[in-house]
Amino acid sequence: MTLLVRGGTVVTAEHSFRADVLCAEGKIKAIGATIDAPAGAQVVDAGGQLVMPGGIDPHTHMELPFMGTVASEDFYSGTAAGFAGGTTMIIDFVIPSPKENLLEAYRKWRGWAEKAAGDYSFHVAVTWWDESVHRDMGTLTREHGVNSFKHFMAYKNAIMADDEVLVRSFTRARELGALCTVHAENGELVFYLQQQLIKAGITGPEGHPLSRPPEVEGEAANRAIRIAQVLGVPVYIVHNSCRESLEAIARARAEGQRVFGEVLAGHLVVDDSVYRHPDWNYAAAHVMSPPFRSKEHQEALWRGLQCGTVQTTATDHCCFCAPQKAMGRDDFTRIPNGTGGVEDRMTVLWHHGVAKGRLTPNEFVRVTSTNAAQIFNIYPRKGSVGVGADADLVVWDPTASRTISAKTHHQKIDFNIFEGMTMQGVATVTISQGRVVWANGKLDAVKGAGRYIDRPTFAPYYAAVERQAEAKKPRRVPRAAAE
Repeated sequence: MTLLVRGGTVVTAEHSFRADVLCAEGKIKAIGATIDAPAGAQVVDAGGQLVMPGGIDPHTHMELPFMGTVASEDFYSGTAAGFAGGTTMIIDFVIPSPKENLLEAYRKWRGWAEKAAGDYSFHVAVTWWDESVHRDMGTLTREHGVNSFKHFMAYKNAIMADDEVLVRSFTRARELGALCTVHAENGELVFYLQQQLIKAGITGPEGHPLSRPPEVEGEAANRAIRIAQVLGVPVYIVHNSCRESLEAIARARAEGQRVFGEVLAGHLVVDDSVYRHPDWNYAAAHVMSPPFRSKEHQEALWRGLQCGTVQTTATDHCCFCAPQKAMGRDDFTRIPNGTGGVEDRMTVLWHHGVAKGRLTPNEFVRVTSTNAAQIFNIYPRKGSVGVGADADLVVWDPTASRTISAKTHHQKIDFNIFEGMTMQGVATVTISQGRVVWANGKLDAVKGAGRYIDRPTFAPYYAAVERQAEAKKPRRVPRAAAE
């Protein structure tokens, strides 16, 4: 199938220019000031609009078994909803249960994901350790295109990785040339605070943020970063929600350490007042970890995004409906953690970022697509508008607006954390693999059309660093020669 996107302004992470974009066989074939439409080609009129790389959400949880239930969003509905907001690829997570074989868990998630409408890849979590984990990490990198491993420092007595697991897994990742990603919260402190709050009779959603104050996130982020520093491995801190974790990242980056940070669209615009709402269901719908913070932290997060302390934006899309949230009606620690957002991330970032002068359009592309593609080693196949790249594009109207609502969104959840917000900046057309999948407010997603995307490891980079370090080592002079 041949498709021509005509009359738009191409916006990449580097520059903006007026051009037509010709797509065929799922790839971008040509970019030029004026391209004649080949016979039989579909033409998309992008006049007066922007043409950008499709969004990449590097942090989602479709169909996740978690806290005694399963996330309501599946890989088909979730990737289709992403199309409606301009996101064309997700990176989800394989999360083995304690003692579950990593490869078996990976194969299980791959089976669930076969229904995906859009392209996808996986981080694989290390939730325990023995020699089989060491072996399977190698198999995953060499044979299955996995180049990142996730570590939960929270969720004690479930999937929490203690310091020993971090040290062993980080060391193995370095051997393989893989990237370590971290959910940074001090799980021991969270567990302790949860028990103290329950004993004090605080059982509602308001207890959730009280059990996870910014300090527990900042401490864990700093600890993970320093472990990574000692072991010489790059680290990516997911869903930073507070000033304390940003400071840990900024300090390490200023010292030359290879540290990356991610922020969620929700943490940028939703504040912690939601947990004090008189409607239990409303408050519980916002329970996620880390929790939403006070407005001072939101301003810090925006500054971190603007100055490059954090490089990517995500959603942590993990949907649980009201009956599932009600599992914790008498105990906030039992409320399944998670909110939606894969459909809304791009418009929230445009409205509060570009339209309000915090980001340029090029920076918007960088933080919603290109940086994720580069950090996770799929650039320029993804995250770019260039000849040879995948034809994953979004035609964006920077002046159009829409009001977000659970009544009209395409996500499989009965609540939207951005409910009622009117946003400027809308995906009018989304193109996946050179095919129009969203246009004029209508989805044309195909179940199973999504592809698993291999992500090569960073072994060449590690090898270069090793050679550089070896060259700098002082040579030992034999004692006799010295004399």
